[in-house]
Amino acid sequence: MTDTREIEAAIYDRLSRVIDPELGRSVTDLGMIAAINAVPSAEPSNANPAYDVTVHVELTVEGCPLSQTITNQINGAVASYPDAALTPHIEVRSMSRDKLEDLVADLKAERKQNPFSKPGVKTRIFAIASGKGGVGKSSVTANLAATFAALGYDTAAIDADIYGFSLPRLFGVHTQPTNLNGMLMPVTAWGVKLISIGMFAGADRAILWRGPRLQRSLEQFLSDVWWGQPDVLLLDLAPGTGDMAISVAQALPNAELVVVTTPQPSASDIAVRSGLVALQVPMKVRGVVENMSYYEHNGERLEIFGAGGGQRVSDQLTEALGYEVPLMAQLPLIPEVRETGEAGRPAVLDADGALRTDGIGVTFCSLAERLLEVPAANQ
Repeated sequence: MTDTREIEAAIYDRLSRVIDPELGRSVTDLGMIAAINAVPSAEPSNANPAYDVTVHVELTVEGCPLSQTITNQINGAVASYPDAALTPHIEVRSMSRDKLEDLVADLKAERKQNPFSKPGVKTRIFAIASGKGGVGKSSVTANLAATFAALGYDTAAIDADIYGFSLPRLFGVHTQPTNLNGMLMPVTAWGVKLISIGMFAGADRAILWRGPRLQRSLEQFLSDVWWGQPDVLLLDLAPGTGDMAISVAQALPNAELVVVTTPQPSASDIAVRSGLVALQVPMKVRGVVENMSYYEHNGERLEIFGAGGGQRVSDQLTEALGYEVPLMAQLPLIPEVRETGEAGRPAVLDADGALRTDGIGVTFCSLAERLLEVPAANQ
């Protein structure tokens, strides 16, 4: 009969492939598996497993919102071992304070600073900008982030519009990030890891911050939040070319700017300025998105806000910057985008969280895939 220590070692190996969904590391690497005990089953038979298995799990925080998810994954990993009970016994408790402090210290030591500015980072970073408010920049950010996540990319989003934060409402988030001994876990909604000043107590009041505090808020969002290693990071910038745009360019020189405009000249002329910031900071403009391009009524496209704004921005930025800044998408004016967004679900997703296969889903899917293409100048 197989030695119990061999079974425990084999199960531990299987648990090393169970990933904590918040920290993005294996539960064994994080020290969450305190012990594994395998004992011969009291009534073994050819039809039943020969061993009963108990796994002692230590979660990072008491009442962890993802404890059931982690437990289910551990159950599945143990049950996949042929000599283990089909339903292993899982005993869950919280880590001791000393153990948690050591874990957080190790994680912080790995980071030390903004993880997205380190050499060799593979995260594609897109800063969604606009010249003025009201053009749907936050809506574009939310739906684009949800699209990336639905396509299978590990996706994160930072609400960098401190004064006019919108992402918590657009994703239906009403909870605060988990504080893990001074390190924050982003809130995950519709597959996207999110952080916003709007998630914190008192954020319903007017925020009166000067430039240095705005910069510090971005630094904290980047360094004090455990993001793991996302494939894509989106930042919803404040309108215009103020302090936050400069801070993003300084902290994330590898970010690519995506300029959102509406068709009318009063919006597109100002949108050009938000792209021209790339002349003064080390940041490329990836492309232009024209929002509210038209409204379709009885098969006819009504250009309610005029036409050509996105192309004008694209042409002017291409000429001024000396490289192609393409018009990447023209998004229609769809009331459902507002309705579902204000209800807490990005419009590109159906009620089950799957990417829609009709117009808006196809449009955002095409935009997401185009953004991930490597620009010809970088090939």
